[in-house]
Amino acid sequence: MLQGVRAGAPLQFSRRVSVLNHVVSLGLLAAVILVATLLKAQDETQPVDDMTAKYHFLSADDTLAILDEEGRLKGYIEITQPEEESDDVLSYDIQQGARKKAQVDFRTNRIHGKFYRFSGTVEHGKGRLEKDPDYLRLTGSLDVVTVNAETGKEAVQTLRVTFKSLGKSERPEE
Repeated sequence: MLQGVRAGAPLQFSRRVSVLNHVVSLGLLAAVILVATLLKAQDETQPVDDMTAKYHFLSADDTLAILDEEGRLKGYIEITQPEEESDDVLSYDIQQGARKKAQVDFRTNRIHGKFYRFSGTVEHGKGRLEKDPDYLRLTGSLDVVTVNAETGKEAVQTLRVTFKSLGKSERPEE
């Protein structure tokens, strides 16, 4: 009988070590996943210190340029006119603009009875470096306001938009 107990002891020890190895492996895997999740969440919630950049606007040829001076926003929106209308580019200057933490608001001047209002947030996009496309994003509501010249009445078209910053390769030589 003593010999039977001795023969079973190494088998039980081996099973315990195997179970222990599995538990330790699962614990390490859980720890790695937790750390990766926390780092990703921390990276995504980093505040934007300076949102100065050029952004894609409503069409591929349109640009939104913003200069962030400690929360006061300056800049312009360049709208390329359809070829059948004109070969001009209309430049709407940002008349009023402010940023408080992630909240962004601006309004442009009026050209031919039209102006733009934006209210939303700035956040980091998928780009990792400032020179990458989509490094910054503006997400929010854009009002395209058309003012009737005779009545002064405003017609407002509200769009839900996301403007992504241009990458260095997307910018014309400056």
